Amino acid sequence: MTLADFGTGQVFLSMMYFFLFFIWVWLLIVVFGDIFRSHDLGGLAKALWVIFVIVVPYFGVFVYLIARGHKMSEHAVQAAQAQEAAQREYIQSAAGTSPSTAEELARLADLKSQGVISDAEFEQAKAKAIA
Repeated sequence: MTLADFGTGQVFLSMMYFFLFFIWVWLLIVVFGDIFRSHDLGGLAKALWVIFVIVVPYFGVFVYLIARGHKMSEHAVQAAQAQEAAQREYIQSAAGTSPSTAEELARLADLKSQGVISDAEFEQAKAKAIA
C-alpha cells in the first residue's frame, strides 16, 4: 500500500481504532482501580476478578461493569467525600479557622432539628465539640 492509497476512510478508521484502544485502556484502569479500592471484596474475590479480567479481557470487563457498576459509583462518591473532608480539615488547620464551640453546637442543634442526626449522634458530637 502506498501513501496515495491511504485515503480519508483509512485515516478515519485509524483514528477510530486509536480512540477505541484509548477507551479500552481507560476502562481497564478504572476497573482495576475499583477492584483494588473495594472494601466490600475480600482478597480472594479481588484475585478472581483480576484473573478473570486478565484471562478474558473484553468479556471480563463487561461482566464486571454489569455486576458491580453500581458499586463503582458508590466508591467514587465515597472517595470524593473523603477527599473533600480531608481538604476541608487541612484548610481549616492551616488557616487556623476552626469553628468555635458555640458555632459547632449551633450547627449540631440545627442538624438535630432537621432530623439529619439522631439524639444519640447529637449527644456524641456535642461531647466531642465541648472536649
